Amino acid sequence: MHPYLFLVKLFEAIGLGHFAHAYPHVIYSWFVMIMLIILGAIAAKSISLVPTKVQNVFEILISGIEEFMVDLTGEEGRWLFPIVATIFIYIVVCNLIGLVPGFLPPTASVNTTLSCAIPVVIFTHVIGVKYHGVKYIKHFMGPVWWLAPLIFIIEIIGHAARILSLSIRLFGNMMGHELVLGILFFLAGVFLAPLPIMALGIFVAVVQAFVFFLLSIMYFAGAMEHAH
Repeated sequence: MHPYLFLVKLFEAIGLGHFAHAYPHVIYSWFVMIMLIILGAIAAKSISLVPTKVQNVFEILISGIEEFMVDLTGEEGRWLFPIVATIFIYIVVCNLIGLVPGFLPPTASVNTTLSCAIPVVIFTHVIGVKYHGVKYIKHFMGPVWWLAPLIFIIEIIGHAARILSLSIRLFGNMMGHELVLGILFFLAGVFLAPLPIMALGIFVAVVQAFVFFLLSIMYFAGAMEHAH
């Protein structure tokens, strides 16, 4: 963990040091959200019919991610793109911000990852009910009627485990990176030690955000499918 947290010191200066030390991940999570809202508003105002080079790059990235999602969910899942794209952007920024000296990745707290995982799993069932109505219960009953009670219990446990799968995987990887970074800070100094781990940190941050994004899409696509 970084030895100096900028926003924690800022909160100390305004008399909120106790809250900052108790909940640093909350502070940095809100910082990421405010930053993304501001950048999104600026980006929306700068959109033009004749795109700039920066706009072209972002349009290619966004359209590429969207088409990747549509390949998994089908055309009917395109309406879900704003949700999964928001999740991906938020998580990848939360992951990457920890590489900046003085900042802490909010995803290194299980509370942050749970706050992302729980809505995804709940919304999965909202999608299921939207597409299938009451018949969505068939997703939990299995193909053989006399095994339905057992399959139902197994399915409920499996869907609950999705929350742990999404949250613990992301939390574990980000916390592990922070611990390794903190050890290197302690052993070899502030400037030289982190350099090798920074490149790996960028890779881990992007991959973990993509895994969360991919699993969310797969859960949504599964809810849209008809039960077999």
